[in-house]
Amino acid sequence: MNQHNPLEAVGSKPEELVPSRYALRIGEIDVLVVSDGVLPLPSKMLAHNADPAVRAAWLHDMFLPADAFDWALNVVMVRSGGKTILIDAGLGSDPDLHLPRAGQTIKRLEAAGIDLASVTDVVLTHMHMDHVGGLLVDGVKERLRPDLRIHVAAAEVKFWEAPDFTRTDMPQGFPDALRATAKRFANEYRNNLWTFDEQHEVAPGVVVRRTGGHTPGHSVVRMASGGEALTFAGDAVFTVGFDQPEWHNGFEHDPDEAARVRIRLLRELAESGELLVATHMPFPSIGHVAVAGEAFRWVPAFWDY
Repeated sequence: MNQHNPLEAVGSKPEELVPSRYALRIGEIDVLVVSDGVLPLPSKMLAHNADPAVRAAWLHDMFLPADAFDWALNVVMVRSGGKTILIDAGLGSDPDLHLPRAGQTIKRLEAAGIDLASVTDVVLTHMHMDHVGGLLVDGVKERLRPDLRIHVAAAEVKFWEAPDFTRTDMPQGFPDALRATAKRFANEYRNNLWTFDEQHEVAPGVVVRRTGGHTPGHSVVRMASGGEALTFAGDAVFTVGFDQPEWHNGFEHDPDEAARVRIRLLRELAESGELLVATHMPFPSIGHVAVAGEAFRWVPAFWDY
């Protein structure tokens, strides 16, 4: 894992007080993890099918607040084969939900010296608002290339035509906001969508694969080059998912399938030893997966300065 990365462009603006991007190389592929900020959400969202006492004990053991805590939001920039790829786009702006600490992706790309016009492709793990909202920020579409390709599973686009929230457990206001954002995104970027069924190679060594579960078209992105690999897992894995992979997250539209996807993915990564990065793992969210009894263990990578 090599920290040198051309995505950290010359001419970057002054550093923020809190680090918000982390660069590494996967073989010949440049990767930059960017923090979109944090979402304060009720702790019940981590595991609405768990016994409240057991959930409270887990939070206590992890030194986390009992009632609410900050969920990280991460996106990834990738450069491979002459393509510059943004994987997910963060929350953007939704003043009705009062989430001012998220939605930082665009300004943090600017701080890294990355011109939006240089982005050739966008890959969406799914169409929840904290993954597409950055593309809906005022003025962003006008700065993107008109021939931008946005890769998303066909099943995901179909799902949001009439989304089913019957098995989710979200705070008030979130279902309406998710519906509205997905509809607006589909309308504004319809001509840029490049859909795939199960798997698609976006650039050399960069493959997006549909997993389903979290949403019907939820996908993960694997970057592989020179014998190294990293998987961006989107919302397939949350912080609690290693210790308690069968706990249901409140945003999962099919929680049973999401648990099966999570266990299968964590088992694959534990066997291969490849790196993992995920949307809602604490920034920079890079590490390995190990087996721990009947569950798993998260092993964060040491920061490479």
